Amino acid sequence: MAVKIRLARGGAKKRPYYRIVVADVRSPRDGRYIEKVGTHNPLLPKDHADRVHLIEDRITYWLGQGAKPTDRVARFLDAAGLFKREASNNPNKGKPGTKALERKEERQAKGEAAVEAAEAAAVEAAEAAAAPVEEAPAEEAAVEEAVAEEKPVEEAPAEEAAVAEEAKAEEAKAEEAPAEEAVVAEEAPAEEAPTEEASAEETPEEKADA
Repeated sequence: MAVKIRLARGGAKKRPYYRIVVADVRSPRDGRYIEKVGTHNPLLPKDHADRVHLIEDRITYWLGQGAKPTDRVARFLDAAGLFKREASNNPNKGKPGTKALERKEERQAKGEAAVEAAEAAAVEAAEAAAAPVEEAPAEEAAVEEAVAEEKPVEEAPAEEAAVAEEAKAEEAKAEEAPAEEAVVAEEAPAEEAPTEEASAEETPEEKADA
């Protein structure tokens, strides 16, 4: 009968506890076993004394009977100096499995899609930012036209002010004209007065001659 020294799982969900047992190679992992030769508690720290407990004399006996330890148990026995574990050479160790590769490809595809979506969004944002800059001259032209239309309205008061000033100047001239005529009228009788005096002076002489 071929026997193995292996782990048999116990404990609760997410809180495993293992027994190191000697069992027939045909027995299920957690099924019947021949003898329990140790325990392993993975929840304890690696440097804890009770993490791995071995019954060394029974393990030595079963190794002498031809029992083959599994790789995990061989690590424990090698650390205890009970068994020399040969270094294994597994070139595929550490390589992801088929499902892991599929998940990786899916993540890469999603990542590429996200990158493309981000690039497209960036291009749209750039185009949206550039559009108002191109339309700005048209808006400025419209503003300039509006200002040009408002300018005549602003100049109209200036023209009205000029017309009002001209009207005031004409009124001032009209007011000055009667004053000048009055001065001329006053001066004219003064000039005619000596003539009348001369006529008055000549009248007695004319009477004497007569």
